[in-house]
Amino acid sequence: MSKRKYTIGVDFGTESGRAVLVDVVDGSEIVSAVHPYADGVIDEVLPGTSTELPPDFALQNPADYIEVLRATIPAILRESGVAAEDVIGVGTDFTACTMLPIDEGGTPLCMNPKWRGNPYAWVKIWKHHAAQQEANHLNEIALHRDETWLSRYGGKISSEWLFPKIWETLNQAPEIYQAADRFIEGADWIVLQLTGEERRNSCTAGYKAMWNKREGYPSDDFFAALDPRLRHVVDEKLSLEIYPLGQRAGYLTPEMAEITGLRPGTAVSIGNVDAHVSVPAATVVEPGRMVIIMGTSNCHMVLGSEERIVPGMCGVVEDGIIAGFHGFEAGQSCVGDHFAWFVNNCVPTDCHDEARARGVDLHQLLEEKASQQDPGEHGLIALDWWNGNRSVLVDVDLTGLLVGATLATKPEDIYRALIEATAYGTRMIIDTFEQNGVAVQEIVACGGLPDRNKLLMQIYSDVTGREIRVSASQQTPALGSAMFGAVAAGSAAGGYDSIFEAAQHMACLKEEAYRPVPKHRAVYEQLYAEYVLLHDYFGRGGNDVMKRLKELRARARTVS
Repeated sequence: MSKRKYTIGVDFGTESGRAVLVDVVDGSEIVSAVHPYADGVIDEVLPGTSTELPPDFALQNPADYIEVLRATIPAILRESGVAAEDVIGVGTDFTACTMLPIDEGGTPLCMNPKWRGNPYAWVKIWKHHAAQQEANHLNEIALHRDETWLSRYGGKISSEWLFPKIWETLNQAPEIYQAADRFIEGADWIVLQLTGEERRNSCTAGYKAMWNKREGYPSDDFFAALDPRLRHVVDEKLSLEIYPLGQRAGYLTPEMAEITGLRPGTAVSIGNVDAHVSVPAATVVEPGRMVIIMGTSNCHMVLGSEERIVPGMCGVVEDGIIAGFHGFEAGQSCVGDHFAWFVNNCVPTDCHDEARARGVDLHQLLEEKASQQDPGEHGLIALDWWNGNRSVLVDVDLTGLLVGATLATKPEDIYRALIEATAYGTRMIIDTFEQNGVAVQEIVACGGLPDRNKLLMQIYSDVTGREIRVSASQQTPALGSAMFGAVAAGSAAGGYDSIFEAAQHMACLKEEAYRPVPKHRAVYEQLYAEYVLLHDYFGRGGNDVMKRLKELRARARTVS
């Protein structure tokens, strides 16, 4: 009998990295390990310096990514007892756009003492929003020039994406721009470290850098219209070869084999994005089923048989998720972060005392209390913009709103209203997709929240009017990366020759499902109508008070 074969998926998230060891035959997750980033999300002061960061900065230290590999992979090999020779492939995924400037040898500029005190030499992660001015100008110029590619991104490019971040560096730190041999996605940088080969993946290129399989990048003339210094930004600062998902990027180097405990020559897949790699891991390899990755933020992924233009979507990319389909992406910038903000800042002492006395955390306590309410009972409605709006308004300068609070309002009321707000935001995304010809018949959820908050899942089902299934894996992105690792290894090594084969054998859903409750649906239809009124009034120019307040805050902080 042949020995079992395994792959490893490594998921680089916002606060930590996690690795999972997976049986290639049936997708069983043998063991996993998590390693928090030592420097976490850097948004106040650069590590080891006195350099204070401006507002809306969100950086990371690339050294933390290497430490994830050093800590997690040897740990899962030790705990499982699996021999290194039985691990046939490694796959990785990253948040995106996660961008860093590197020198000619691939070393991040922040690792050079010369540039360590310059924030623009560090990794800008997905929720770095300081490039909003550049994004605004980019969108204005693209609209003025009638750039046809803009419609594939819902009519707006986000400040979270690659070119606004590059342009911001050029404007604020031209010395870093000049020193950078190229700007690279974290997803590709980690593959470069693992294999010694730089392989620009088509997913981040397509969704975060305006690249198209048939047309390439926008023209040099467009970039020159932004800034003459950017005319040749693609040729001068980016890797020009783009590699499709599912291919083998290369093989593990001896240096990385020593760090990880794996064998040199182990197959490594092309890099991917955490949300996108989760789709086949959630059993979805066909149109009509939306995958929602639910965590600190929400990502909404759905496949289509043809390109459709959907206002406010993050993008539609041919072969961007699964080969042979157009992959559509939308998202919400604040979901788990939404609830964490409330729990960390707004819950009174008596709730803390009750949670301690009962041996539960505050989220569990508030969920329990909120679940005793009927829809509409708390009299509140909120907008889910505590970290801006990713879809469908694509505006990070929007902020949160709570309406209906009285002296009788309790913490669990607000907690439930915040959950409902994120469900309304998802409903807005689904409605926009369907109104523009992209079907969403069923939802499959994965990520950290579905297993932790049953109330949230039921509310999402009630608000959207759809059945929601849940991925069986608690580490869906890492599982997806392990599946692509099996494809990189190929059937000859004991893996698979396509992601469709891998999904058939390695992905599965839980038996449980959440279905809409008819009496809840009726109330939520009324509440959602109120949400839409507030959404459009504050988000579409009826009242720009949120932006004016943000400007006042920035001026006040500058003066102080």
